[in-house]
Amino acid sequence: MATTVSTTVLKSVPLFASFHEEQLRTLVGVVTRRSATRGTVIMAAGDPIDSLYIVISGRLKVMMSDAEGKEVILSLIGPGEYFGEMGLIDDSPRSASVVSIEPCELLAVSKRDFKKCLAESAEMAAAVMRGLVRRLREADRKIGSLALLDVYGRVARLLLDMSELQNGQRVVAKRLPKQDIAKMIGASREMVSRVMKDLQMGGYIETRGSTIVLRESIMLRD
Repeated sequence: MATTVSTTVLKSVPLFASFHEEQLRTLVGVVTRRSATRGTVIMAAGDPIDSLYIVISGRLKVMMSDAEGKEVILSLIGPGEYFGEMGLIDDSPRSASVVSIEPCELLAVSKRDFKKCLAESAEMAAAVMRGLVRRLREADRKIGSLALLDVYGRVARLLLDMSELQNGQRVVAKRLPKQDIAKMIGASREMVSRVMKDLQMGGYIETRGSTIVLRESIMLRD
């Protein structure tokens, strides 16, 4: 279901942070707001891309799967982040699927309007380029982790990457199932469970319900 969006909502989106009020009012006419329930396929690999999507709330996974259904999670996307811009820039089909892992609110900008915004706003074009560079660096780092780190190192690196600073502690506040960790680092769920148990027993992490608290020692291990 698509609904209209206000300038107040647009102001909260980092991608539009540099837009003036007049530009925001123009955007209101071309941006739509969409709701998605858990498990909704927003984009499927191989499909042509017709819109840029910006996450207002909720989380989604970017994934690839083979003919046998084996799944690899390339990244998780949360509020303030966006996806679909690469296909809009090079006119190529989507290389991976994007699926909601919890109820989401999204903003959608059509291909035509996205390209118009890029042409008219140097600030937005620069923001998109920074986003592309950031994703390239993240991909390089992930490739390096898979090639150079053992499973313990890959789990520790992922926990650090997913963590945020809260009250002086680094925590993974969002629920991160062991099966998803396994799909993100290229290991079995059983191996991830063993590593998580070892990290907890070794004092590297502490679990509090669905929250994982990282101790300073895990940074030394990584």
